[in-house]
Amino acid sequence: MAGAATPSSLRSRLRSLRPAAFGADPDGERMERIRRSPNFADGVFRNPVDARTRPSGSTFEFAKIYFEREARRLRTPAAPIPLYLDALADLAAPPATGLRLTWTGHSSVLAEIDGRRVLFDPVWGSRCSPFAFAGPKRLHPVPVPLTALGPVDVVVISHDHYDHLDMPTIRALASTDSVFVAPLGVGAHLERWGVSETRLRELDWGESAEIAGLRLTATPARHFCGRGLRNQQHTLWASWAVLGLSGGHRLFHSGDTGYFPGFKEIGAEHGPFEATMIQIGAYSEYWPDIHMTPAEGLQAHRDLQGGRPTGVMLPIHWATFNLAPHPWDEPGEGCVSAAAASGAQLALPLPGQPFEPTAPGVPATPWWRPISASPSAAPATATAPAPGGSAPRSPGAGASGTDAEAPEAAPAG
Repeated sequence: MAGAATPSSLRSRLRSLRPAAFGADPDGERMERIRRSPNFADGVFRNPVDARTRPSGSTFEFAKIYFEREARRLRTPAAPIPLYLDALADLAAPPATGLRLTWTGHSSVLAEIDGRRVLFDPVWGSRCSPFAFAGPKRLHPVPVPLTALGPVDVVVISHDHYDHLDMPTIRALASTDSVFVAPLGVGAHLERWGVSETRLRELDWGESAEIAGLRLTATPARHFCGRGLRNQQHTLWASWAVLGLSGGHRLFHSGDTGYFPGFKEIGAEHGPFEATMIQIGAYSEYWPDIHMTPAEGLQAHRDLQGGRPTGVMLPIHWATFNLAPHPWDEPGEGCVSAAAASGAQLALPLPGQPFEPTAPGVPATPWWRPISASPSAAPATATAPAPGGSAPRSPGAGASGTDAEAPEAAPAG
C-alpha cells in the first residue's frame, strides 16, 4: 500500500519522539566500530568479569528496607552539608606542585595536571533523572558555578548513566572549546546535545588519545550502561588513566565499577598514580557486582598502586545523591575505617575544596560527622584550616552553587 510505514521509518519516527535527555542510539559507522570491538559480543558490551547488572533478591524486601522510616532518615544529613565556597579564589593561582583536584560532588572532579584542566563526569544539574520534576535530588548545591569554572581542556565521561552524564551540563559545555573523551557509543548522546564531532574522541578499553599534552587511556570497569526505556548495552563504560606528558603526573578515575582483579593490571601498565578517584557509594547487597563498597574501593586503590599504600585516594560517588539504601554518610565512615586498617592516605575535602595530592596539608578531617544522622558516627575531630586560611562554610537557606540559568538536571543509574 502506498505510504505504508516501513520498520526502519517507524523506528526513526519513534526515536524522534523520545525525550532529548534519553540521548541517541549509536548507528552507522559508530555502530560498526562498536561491533568490531573485542569487548562486544552477542549484540552487547561485556564486562571484564561476569556481573549481574539487575538487582537480585526480593523486590518486596528491598522496598521495605528502602522506604522504612528510620532508613529514610539516615539517608539525609541532619543539617546542610558544608561547602567550601572559596574555590574560585584558590583556582586563580596555578598549583605549586603541578597537580590539583577539586571535587564538586558525586563523581565530578576538576583535575589540574601539568597546566591543563580535565573535568571528569561533570554533573551540575539538581537531579539525576531524565526529568526536571522527579528523580534523586542533590543533598547539597554545586559549590562552584559552571560558568565561573574557567576554561576546561578536556571533559571526560565514564559512562552514560544520568548521575555521570547530565544533558544540561553537556549542553552548556558544548559551546566551549573543550574536547570530549568518552567510551565507545557515548558520542551519540554528546552529538545529539550539540558537541561537534571534531571535538569528540571515543575510545575502547586500552585505547588512548593525546590532547593538550595529556594522554588519556580508557581502562576497563565492571558496570553497565543505558539511559532510555530499553537498555541495549550499546554504549561502553570505562575507568580512566591520565598521564601528563610534560610533568609525568598520573591520575586514575574509576567511574562506576564493581571490584575486579583487573585493577592490578591497570596499575601495572599505567601507574603508580599520585592520586586515584575511587567510587565508594551507592553499593548494596542487591547489586554487589556493579558498585564497590568502601573496603573494596580501598582494595582497588591498593591494587592500582601495586599493593602498596602509596598515593592519595579521593573517595567519590557519595554524599551528593541518594542512590542506594545505605545511610548518606556510611561510605565516608567505611572508607576512613578501611584506610586506617590498610595504611592508605585519604583525601577528605569538603565539596568544592581544592587540594594538591602531593603537597602537605591534604584535607583529612571527616567533615560529615557533625551533621551525621547516625548516632553511631564517630565524634568529630578538630577541623583543619582550609587552604589560605579560609574557613569552610555552609550555604544559607536557598543558596545554590549552580548557575542561575542552569535547568534542573537528570541522573539516576
